[in-house]
Amino acid sequence: MAVPEALEAFATTVGPESDEVLVEMDRRAEETGFPTVGPAVGGWLQQLTGLLSAGRVFEFGSGFGYSAYWFLRGMDEAGEIVLTEIDSEKLDDARRNLERGGFASQARFEHGDAIEIVTDYRRPFDIALIDNEKHRYVDAFEAIRSQVPVGGIVVADNAIRGPFEFETLSALVDGGDPAEVGDPNADAARGIAAYLGHVRSVDAFETTLLPLGEGLAVSRRVF
Repeated sequence: MAVPEALEAFATTVGPESDEVLVEMDRRAEETGFPTVGPAVGGWLQQLTGLLSAGRVFEFGSGFGYSAYWFLRGMDEAGEIVLTEIDSEKLDDARRNLERGGFASQARFEHGDAIEIVTDYRRPFDIALIDNEKHRYVDAFEAIRSQVPVGGIVVADNAIRGPFEFETLSALVDGGDPAEVGDPNADAARGIAAYLGHVRSVDAFETTLLPLGEGLAVSRRVF
């Protein structure tokens, strides 16, 4: 893996304590293989939310509410998050998880395509999380960028690895041929490579990499 397991475990230990709901969600992710950002990255989502005093968050892809739960832990009671999910059962699970944590009243649960849904929300978002189909990351960024104020951030998951291997993504970013790696999921890596190239080309955003979990590309709007 791109991030050593010992480092990931250490980051989790140093980071914020999980609660009962998060522990159960982590257990479910491990048992089912459903991808989540994990507690080390979750702690960073909570931290970033607090550092920005973020009041509004939009998620492109929410699964069963794991990242949304971490975001909400970093907000005050006036904060709001919009969850989007194409799988209605996962969205119902997200609602139940946030209800158990006492956060459901601060959440909007939207079933459908996030890129279509965001057009209905013509208001600023302090943070946007992109975690939908990898080949649509650029489309997601373009759909939300005008609604991110100066100082706000766009966070993209899988900036190191995902259904693909790190070596595949690295080869693409360096201009090489991922076919040499033999990764059957190279198309997903191409989507991430295209996204990283795109956000780096947008002068209004400054992008850095957080190398935990499967990697976060954090793009801050600077003007």
